[in-house]
Amino acid sequence: MTSPNAILEPDTIISGEQLYNEAVSLILKSAQRELLIFDQDLSRGSFSSLENFHCLQNFLSANIASELTIILQDAGYFQQKCPRLISLLQIYGHKMRVHVTNSSARHAKDCFILADGAHYIKRIHIDQARFKYALNDRRNVETLNNRFMELTDAIGDTVTLRPLGL
Repeated sequence: MTSPNAILEPDTIISGEQLYNEAVSLILKSAQRELLIFDQDLSRGSFSSLENFHCLQNFLSANIASELTIILQDAGYFQQKCPRLISLLQIYGHKMRVHVTNSSARHAKDCFILADGAHYIKRIHIDQARFKYALNDRRNVETLNNRFMELTDAIGDTVTLRPLGL
């Protein structure tokens, strides 16, 4: 894993979409066993990029026990603008799950990614490119993991891939 740029300093509040995209990629690359993602729709963070596709593909293929769980508030962007992620769901559906929250979790305006119970990135508000990330910060990851578990109680639907009929 490459060390982050000086401007992408862990454990500080950072602003900027490009830096957010870089930090998301850094967290995705750091994962070995488990990735938990909560996001409004995956439209921010370069989830549709080739780089993050390769990060997630490598994560899913490198370890037989790896698991990726994504909880979204709206799956529209994922389904329409992330064909690479859809292909990963087709191939790795046994270890990748994508869920959509019910109305009880629609008020959440932050988003976060947890990797292996040790690394995280948290966007403070979806409409602002302000975020914090850290590597090897189990205390804050545990707090966010508890939040993720609460969000699993608010799952309203699961994204499945069904062949389209005419």
